Amino acid sequence: MYISRIKLFIFTVCFLFIAGIFGIQTAASATPDPTEQFRPFIAKVTATLADPDLKTLSKREKSRRVISVVRERFDFREMSKRVIGQYWRDLSPSEQDEFESLFTQLLQYVYVDRIDDYSGQEVEFTQQRIKGQRAEVQTLLVDKQKTIPVAYIMTLRGNEWMAYDVIVEGVSLVRNYMEQFREILRKDGYSGLTDQLRKKIVELEQENKVS
Repeated sequence: MYISRIKLFIFTVCFLFIAGIFGIQTAASATPDPTEQFRPFIAKVTATLADPDLKTLSKREKSRRVISVVRERFDFREMSKRVIGQYWRDLSPSEQDEFESLFTQLLQYVYVDRIDDYSGQEVEFTQQRIKGQRAEVQTLLVDKQKTIPVAYIMTLRGNEWMAYDVIVEGVSLVRNYMEQFREILRKDGYSGLTDQLRKKIVELEQENKVS
């Protein structure tokens, strides 16, 4: 009986040890794959752009429809935060919300004309890099005339990888706006930047007749 108990004890310890190892491996491998999350998102975006009904809508409605899809996998909060860097910490919560809204509107109106440029281009996923809570998913935008490298920089939010920057042919969207906004913030402060953003948004609304 005593020997049987010892054997049972040893078996139990070994079982728990093995289960612990596999438990650790399962937890480690539980990190979602950014490419596998991003692939259906890109498919949804291209399907939206290819929808014949999209061409019948006004520019305003087109941009709204596309941006609603883009929001599913883009973190505009994180993008806004990185665009103004250290200045973000000095803003009140309401100012942070205000800037995110203005910056998102700016992007929406700046790229509204690009919607009609879509003509069946395909996206090929090439590789990904993961480092902790950050990932880079590299793709190729395949056109009839050329192939354009496009990388998406992402951060892990819970179990979801969310993009906050797009790098096209080596040019970062976030860095591009960061350099533009930095000088305005240095000279005119946050209020000066938001004033300029509002003016630019109004200009784009009038130019594109999306208001």
